Amino acid sequence: MRLFVASFVKLEDYTSIRRDFEEILHAKWVREENLHLTWAFLGEQISVLPWLESLQRLTPLSQTLPLHSLGSFARPPRILFARAEEKSLLHKSAQLRSAGFPIGRFRPHVTLCRIKRIDDLKRFKELKKKYEAKRLGWIEKEISLVESVLTPDGPNYLKLRSVTE
Repeated sequence: MRLFVASFVKLEDYTSIRRDFEEILHAKWVREENLHLTWAFLGEQISVLPWLESLQRLTPLSQTLPLHSLGSFARPPRILFARAEEKSLLHKSAQLRSAGFPIGRFRPHVTLCRIKRIDDLKRFKELKKKYEAKRLGWIEKEISLVESVLTPDGPNYLKLRSVTE
């Protein structure tokens, strides 16, 4: 089974973000119910048991955390994301590492889409600027061990266990 550890997010107006970018981006957008911050990607696993044990060593985030502004990775941009810049996310990633989860270089973000092509790079940059310092939504407190089931219509995510208290 394909596993990862995540906190799911709520965006205040994902539809507007998509609408703003749809004319200039050829992209695969993440389904709204699948939006999440990935703490650790575990990949294909034979057993879930060791990860359930590691999950028991965690506490949830102390509060929901805001997502502000948009960013992108790579040149030319290949990922459009919502920024997650609270320092407490870095402290939480250290807790996950101590609990045995493989945390590499942690750059907290929420992927919104994977970009195949940008028709107007100047307009893309202008639109990102429109969302600068704008509250986009929040990261839920809950931390979950999630199974990703790949289908022709995209991944389906199943929460196997969550830390809520």
